[in-house]
Amino acid sequence: MDKLVIEGGRPLSGSIAIQGAKNAALPILAASMLVEGKVMIDQVPRLLDIEVMLNILRDLGCRAEHVDQTVTLDTSEANSSHIPETLMRQMRSSIFLMGPLLARYGEVTIYQPGGCAIGERKIDLHLQGLMALGADIVEEGSRIVCYAKRLKGADVHLDFPSVGATENIMMAAVLADGVTTITNAAREPEIQDLQHFLNAMGAKVNGAGTDTITVEGVEKLTPCRYTVIPDRIVTGTIMVAAAATKGSVTLRNTHPAHLTSLIHVLRRAGVQIAVDGDIIRVGSASRPRSIDRVVTSPYPAFPTDLQSQVMVLLALADGVSVMKETIFEGRFKHVDELARMGADIRVDLNAAIIRGVPRLYGATVEATDLRAGAALVIAGLAAQGKTVVEQIHHIDRGYDGIETMLEQLGARITRVKAIANNPALP
Repeated sequence: MDKLVIEGGRPLSGSIAIQGAKNAALPILAASMLVEGKVMIDQVPRLLDIEVMLNILRDLGCRAEHVDQTVTLDTSEANSSHIPETLMRQMRSSIFLMGPLLARYGEVTIYQPGGCAIGERKIDLHLQGLMALGADIVEEGSRIVCYAKRLKGADVHLDFPSVGATENIMMAAVLADGVTTITNAAREPEIQDLQHFLNAMGAKVNGAGTDTITVEGVEKLTPCRYTVIPDRIVTGTIMVAAAATKGSVTLRNTHPAHLTSLIHVLRRAGVQIAVDGDIIRVGSASRPRSIDRVVTSPYPAFPTDLQSQVMVLLALADGVSVMKETIFEGRFKHVDELARMGADIRVDLNAAIIRGVPRLYGATVEATDLRAGAALVIAGLAAQGKTVVEQIHHIDRGYDGIETMLEQLGARITRVKAIANNPALP
């Protein structure tokens, strides 16, 4: 496996443009199956998860090209609604294809999806939503088969505002007969982006960004060209990295309104932040202040996907902070790795008590999941000495060349290729 080698202790400085949002691009790629023809999607990052999704679409009979940051997808020759188990197990977001394929073909066969091991993430809400729209579902071990000659609009209430379930139900409902109303819907910006994409193809979806979404079914959709929103988690990761290294960074192509909760937390920690249109400037010349309590919750509250990164900043703060995780019970796996670097963090059930230390020290650590890996990179940038981050295939699932981005800001970070992949070695 590749690894990252980081020489820490250098403040980040400079300007960088933010990539498109992975968590917006994946459901949009899946939603492309609702239409027959050529769809073009701009600002799509080159990530492992994106490549897995494109491989699934190719397996279904689509023609897919990813050139620079543009995906061209021709779905006119798609001829299958069966997603191979080997591909589904590579990425949880493959579940997004369930709604579009069911709506287009009247049936779909999937398997329990894979992804980061950050806790239990059932797909019950996805299945319940599709059943409410009239689907019959048969489960045989890990194999799930859904049938529906014609989906029908319905009132769907989610017991939890699941992002994935909200998006899957939205996509299935756009071609259903009648009106679908989703209550207690997730409110994330990526859901709003999916709504805009669906409507650009001729769908009638309203309410994304609120807890009630209404979908009026239409007969058919038409192809379009669309640009994905900037990635708020990548934006947040760079912002935290700038603060943790006591640097000064300008981030371009951002959407500051999507990061209100993070900006609030960073300002409480003493970080200086200025917003000008789609530009965010982050600066910090002193040790951060501790924060008595940060709690992860569904959007627009503080996101679980930035919990581990902010924990690194708080590990360097002056005082004691508490981070409470309410979304995923397995999202503190980075704590043991940070302890190798000198962090003083104690986990008590779903809360982490963080006693700030003056500095972290370089060590060899392992990325246990996507966001934990990003946190360890930030820790390495802020630490004294050399840090080696292993198992970085997790990081590659969500960051388009994280070392390249950070090098633009003056970081000393190098990707070391695995021996088997290094053509320079015999």
